[in-house]
Amino acid sequence: MKKSITHLQQNNFDLAREKTEKAHAPKAEPGSATGNDRRSFLQKVGLGGISLAGMMMLPLEDTLAHTTSKVNRNSNPSDLKITDMRIAQYGNVPLLKIYTNQGIHGLGDVRDGADKRYALMLKSRILGENPCNIEKIFKKIEQFGGHGRQGGGVSGVEMALWDLAGKAYGVPLYQLMGGKFRDKVRIYVDTPTMQDPDEFAAKMKDRVAQGFTLLKMDIGIGLIKDIEGTLTNIEPWQPLRGWTDRDVMSYAQTRHQFTHIQITPKGLEKMVEYAAKAREKVGYEIPLAIDHFGHMGYNEMVKLGRAFEPYNIAWLEDLVPWQNTEQWRMITEALSTPTLTGEDTYHKKNFKDLIEKRAVDIVHPDPGSAGGYLQTKKIGDYAEEFEIGMAIHHAASPVTFMGTVHAAAATYNFIGLEHHSVDNPWWEDLVTGIEKPLVKDGYVKVPEAPGIGLELNEDEVKRRLREGEEYFAPTDDWNEIRSWDRTWS
Repeated sequence: MKKSITHLQQNNFDLAREKTEKAHAPKAEPGSATGNDRRSFLQKVGLGGISLAGMMMLPLEDTLAHTTSKVNRNSNPSDLKITDMRIAQYGNVPLLKIYTNQGIHGLGDVRDGADKRYALMLKSRILGENPCNIEKIFKKIEQFGGHGRQGGGVSGVEMALWDLAGKAYGVPLYQLMGGKFRDKVRIYVDTPTMQDPDEFAAKMKDRVAQGFTLLKMDIGIGLIKDIEGTLTNIEPWQPLRGWTDRDVMSYAQTRHQFTHIQITPKGLEKMVEYAAKAREKVGYEIPLAIDHFGHMGYNEMVKLGRAFEPYNIAWLEDLVPWQNTEQWRMITEALSTPTLTGEDTYHKKNFKDLIEKRAVDIVHPDPGSAGGYLQTKKIGDYAEEFEIGMAIHHAASPVTFMGTVHAAAATYNFIGLEHHSVDNPWWEDLVTGIEKPLVKDGYVKVPEAPGIGLELNEDEVKRRLREGEEYFAPTDDWNEIRSWDRTWS
């Protein structure tokens, strides 16, 4: 039986060959050869197409050459391998670059204020991997991420992989995330604190003149701490220094509920004055959010939130630590003003309580801490199931800013993306290959080039490098795994 089938197959192949040769045989010119060599045959096939029977009779290498003749060969994604990862830090932002065996690379960063070693320790875990297997690589490294800046390493690698995959396949990043809901992304602009309420209000008016349509103010107790009769119990915490104070017993490192600082009626009046004067300048049509209140317990935050309610605030941000889900729920239920948190939260799984218990009205991941672009989209998608919106925090390089634009474009319940570098005149100069200014009339156009859609301006990055830093110097010290990484038995 087996021999009969083999014989029948051979007869069919012979008939197919004969038919194909007759169909494609060139007419012999007088005094010329018949022209039926393989090159002539393939030339005719290229002009007139090829039948299935003809394809079956071609040698394997010719079949592949024909069927893939129109494939983009700038890269071969299935054969991509990671060969190196390097860092070049400017200011407090470590830029990250992943190299491959095909000459294409991916760009990311390790979030503002993060240690580049959070990323460098992952190099040994990703060398030799195909960078297009992003979820597989993320599964391998996600255990090394943490909240706040400790999520910067895993997130930076993930973001660079998405840029690389987009370049490998020749499509913009948003396309790899399921396509886009919007062609341009709305920006909310952060505005640093100014001591004088009138000057602060004038600054907000300038933001509107620049075209921004969604504003945020930093109004904290640091603005009123020197005014007598505004705060109770600040003496043990003076001078109320900011987040750079690393002393575990300092105000900056003490969780809100344990400072026992209280705000007085006079303090409430002084705090509210900033919002009142801003509203006088910018009107009520433009959304106005507030952040950086200070380290006080949830009772005080409820008092503050109620005092701000007449000014129609877009959201109250990071009133208490994000981990305090029950306190957030109580604050949210006590106020009519929307609440928001999440910029220091790592991974979708750590947003679940906030979302499922409806502890906040808006989630606020930062891709640089949350685990990257896809985790950010997953957080937004999960929040959408509970009718909760998503704003996105960002305060790092223009590379991940534009990468986040893609993630925002691909997420349905997106509200606004933070721009933290409006007042930095050279920030946009760090990148090239993209239309500038990046922000026009309060929006960013979603790029259509492959990957994130930009490249680094090498000269400008070198000019801005942190003292002692080199431009993507080799990192061979991080090539070997020296531990057993499994976290379960």
